Amino acid sequence: MEEIENKDRDREEIFSRAVRAGKRTYFFDVKATVGEEYYITITESKRRFNNEQGKFYYEKHKLFLYKEDFDKFANGLSDVIEFIRTGQAPERPEMITDTSVEDDPTGVKTTPRSIEFEDLSPDSESN
Repeated sequence: MEEIENKDRDREEIFSRAVRAGKRTYFFDVKATVGEEYYITITESKRRFNNEQGKFYYEKHKLFLYKEDFDKFANGLSDVIEFIRTGQAPERPEMITDTSVEDDPTGVKTTPRSIEFEDLSPDSESN
């Protein structure tokens, strides 16, 4: 059974690129779903030191990016990089989103809305 689990895990990772940047390493991995659809995982790994245990450990943050979102993600990333390099805001709207109405997993139709970081705070009230 362990052999089957390892085989499935090997099949998932199609292509990988690691980028070392100071104390951080970024991993860009192409993986496949059970239905053979490709998606990207972006992992940021930072080496940290635990003073209590006297050992190093790696803190990881992972982002999953699916094929249907590649263009929107690339446009948003391109916009912020352009702004940092030039100081000029791109002509695109602040929020890049589909103009179509999205389906909520509960079956309720929702319209995309802008989310502020303050909305994600654990201290903020839920609607």
